[in-house]
Amino acid sequence: FGAHFAEVEVDMETGEVYVVKLVGAFDVGRAINPANVEGQIVGGEAMGIGYALTEGLIIDNGKIMNNNFTDYRILRACDVPQIDAIIVESDEPTGPFGAKGIGEATMVGTAAAIANAIYDAIGVRMKELCITQEKILEAIHRGAKASGL
Repeated sequence: FGAHFAEVEVDMETGEVYVVKLVGAFDVGRAINPANVEGQIVGGEAMGIGYALTEGLIIDNGKIMNNNFTDYRILRACDVPQIDAIIVESDEPTGPFGAKGIGEATMVGTAAAIANAIYDAIGVRMKELCITQEKILEAIHRGAKASGL
């Protein structure tokens, strides 16, 4: 199992999302090399930020339009916020030396945690990825319109 927590700040005028902090807790069975396990968790969480906020493919007539590192925005090290990795150990009799896999699971739930944190900040659910500034502004506008503001 795994659990994700995200704290974000949203600029209501620009739609920019700033991820303040992520926490990931994962059952890894026996952590044979805890430093490597922590690195897997932190790396997966960082990849999840890109999946949620910056790594959206733009496709026009079957052609990828953002097929370079200028337009397809992969996170840089300076873009990665504080990420706390929590290793949960358990008995796993079927795994090698009692270990479980820890890789993709660390990335998958990050986008949902970020989307939920955005909902907490703006009061409107984001239901598709990549969550761009434009989509945030549209959601804020829809939310204000729906509430009669």
